[in-house]
Amino acid sequence: MASIRIPAAADFHVHLRDGSMMETVVPTVRQGGASLAYVMPNLVPPITTVEQALAYHSKLQALDPSVAFLMTLYLSPGITPSVIAAAAATGKIAGVKSYPKGLTTNSDAGVVDYASFYPVFAAMEEHDLVLNLHGESPSSETTTILNAEETFLPTLLALHERFPKLRIVLEHCTTAAAVEAVKKCGPTVAATITAHHLYLTIDQWADNPHCFCKPVAKLPSDRQALLDAATSGDPRFFLGTDSAPHPKSAKIGSKSGKLAAGVFTQPYAVQYVATAFDRLGKIDKLKAFVSEFGRTFYKTVEKGWEKADDLAKDSVILEKEPGTVVVNEIGEGEGTVVPFMAGEKLWSVRWL
Repeated sequence: MASIRIPAAADFHVHLRDGSMMETVVPTVRQGGASLAYVMPNLVPPITTVEQALAYHSKLQALDPSVAFLMTLYLSPGITPSVIAAAAATGKIAGVKSYPKGLTTNSDAGVVDYASFYPVFAAMEEHDLVLNLHGESPSSETTTILNAEETFLPTLLALHERFPKLRIVLEHCTTAAAVEAVKKCGPTVAATITAHHLYLTIDQWADNPHCFCKPVAKLPSDRQALLDAATSGDPRFFLGTDSAPHPKSAKIGSKSGKLAAGVFTQPYAVQYVATAFDRLGKIDKLKAFVSEFGRTFYKTVEKGWEKADDLAKDSVILEKEPGTVVVNEIGEGEGTVVPFMAGEKLWSVRWL
């Protein structure tokens, strides 16, 4: 199959930043074939109030009114059951994101003890908001970035057992163990899979800063498990790119001496997935993974965030030839960002 027409994609995990970086990145959502973006709250300061989330939504909508932006709150002590009720009433806030303290970008205000948030989770269950989990455990004598996801999985299972009606998404799965854990759960638990984790293993990020993200890519067997899940037709697995732009200087020459974690995939989101699926001879599985399963889990039409008639009309065509070559850089000056697989050829996308 040399071309395929699908409804516009929905990306259920994006980092759109703020300020000048936001202005650079937001236009690339639609460029990458998506008409819906589920926006992460780890700004500086993080989005911890309904008012902050609505103000952020307004800024994003002003930059591109053709994209549906679904907002999230950052799980922190200020998030209470009453805040959850208020968030649900806005019709714009769809979930709450949990970051383990100190594990990834702007996570210093993250979670240490999940039990302290049980009343919040109960309120989310009642008001039908989604809990988005960055599924890693803090580093210790027995936990490193290579097994941090696997050691977190008992927490996922325990939360699901305690709150069986709470919709939970295990974000950016990277291991075969994570895929199997999600499969053990009921239909209220799902997982996002990124575009870059369909390509990467530990070998790539070990010597290429533009392939370094958290959670890190793991073994070839883990990558294969992600490919299998993404092309399986199982509706519990869908696209969430975790596209995370950082200035080029933060990736190759940070003044702090630390390497920023994040892979920037937004401008070519659907193209990366199409190319990976095509290599497996499973391009026919693309539509469900990028356009349908996530929307069904999040109830985007049911909740009024999208209209079924619009989804039927808003389509893209992906073509294998002549394809498109990923540019080397996006943005200018200190805001320059290097996209994933710069210089490599992918399927192309165009809007109808």
